[in-house]
Amino acid sequence: MAVDVIGAVDHGSNEDLDRKPLLPSTDPFLRPPKGFAARPPGTILRSRHVELALFGRVPQQVSAWQLLYRSCDLHGTPEAAVTTVLLPLGADPQEDRPLLAFQTAMDAVAERCSPSYALRRGARALGSVTQFEWMLVANALRRGWAVTIADHEGPQGNFGAPREPGYRALDGIRAALRFTPLGLRPDTRVAVWGYSGGGMASSWLVEMAPTYAPEIDIVGAVLGAPVGDPGQVFTRLNGGHYAGLPAIVLAALRRLYPALAAVFETDCDAEGHRLIERAERATPFSAILGLINRDVGSHLTRPLDEVLAEPDLQAMLADLRLGHSTPTCPLLVVQPVHDQIIHMDGIDGQVERYRRGGAQVTYVRDRLSEHFSLLPLATPISLDWLSDRLAGQPVRDEGDATVWSVAASPAGVRGLLEMLGTAVRVALGKPLRQESAPETRIPRERAA
Repeated sequence: MAVDVIGAVDHGSNEDLDRKPLLPSTDPFLRPPKGFAARPPGTILRSRHVELALFGRVPQQVSAWQLLYRSCDLHGTPEAAVTTVLLPLGADPQEDRPLLAFQTAMDAVAERCSPSYALRRGARALGSVTQFEWMLVANALRRGWAVTIADHEGPQGNFGAPREPGYRALDGIRAALRFTPLGLRPDTRVAVWGYSGGGMASSWLVEMAPTYAPEIDIVGAVLGAPVGDPGQVFTRLNGGHYAGLPAIVLAALRRLYPALAAVFETDCDAEGHRLIERAERATPFSAILGLINRDVGSHLTRPLDEVLAEPDLQAMLADLRLGHSTPTCPLLVVQPVHDQIIHMDGIDGQVERYRRGGAQVTYVRDRLSEHFSLLPLATPISLDWLSDRLAGQPVRDEGDATVWSVAASPAGVRGLLEMLGTAVRVALGKPLRQESAPETRIPRERAA
């Protein structure tokens, strides 16, 4: 299979691997070549070998490349995007394998949270969620899958923007399928996975796929706590313990929506501007810790409810809401009942909108988990469910279920033990032993 590449550059020398990675804004690899906009979406513009490291420090035993490719932004304007593509170390590219599109919870405007930077050896991205998620993504490599991790927020860090995460992630899949060293084919089966901000990006991916990239064979997607209604999340979190997260979203969206920019221009005081500028520089964890209980409304000259009721801002909030388009692949949605960040009713609404459009959705609510614990606890059933879809097995658990814990089954316990073994190998920088998991069913206590 030929690679569709213009201006290809391979930065794979040992000398390059030993250097500290450049931040995206200063990295010449990420500057698109002239004429790239005329190329089809997903065209590889250049590629390079990279070395990954846990928290930037512990080298990982995987084969990794980065692909710069042609994609587009919210308005369809061509842009260059980047994805990190992975194979298990020593994998035979001639062996048939699926592709996992994993969308990380970047949840930041700050460029050091971009996966293409945060995953690399020498990266300084303290507080990046992606660096923690790597220990879970490694479980997909352990199964022998190829993986693509796109910078789905784009070069400006557009956290919360609608549609464009789908464009970038789908074009990243197109690029991965064309990249000869991965050994994939145009008809390779593709699985999709993401949690929280990554679940939101994965939702946009599967919503945009039927019209933007219908040729990609997406066989299933796991959407964990996928936000549902960002406007609803903003009003619930603003002024509370997790107020830093909606502040980051405002920092990103004010550059995309003129109506929101006008609010900051005419109704926001100087301290409010400093709050948003601080959020723009923060990682997710530093924003949560540093902006606790900050209320954007206290820095406005008008009541926040009045501002949000304006027609242009209502139109913006409607634009952000997931569920306007219907995915055509089967979906597994997992959600904590007692999620302190993303309320369950927002996910109920997203699932209902998908089902009204005819989507096939399995919806599992977990009673004992909260927002941060469900991702690792649900990793085994998420990967097993995707494995079944990749094997062509029909969905057997469609519908709603509320369980005490997604890990409360022999298969769940076994999966957690395997995941612990993977985490130990990742932490020690050891090669991942490739294993295949048996088919499992989601534990079901009560179906709604």
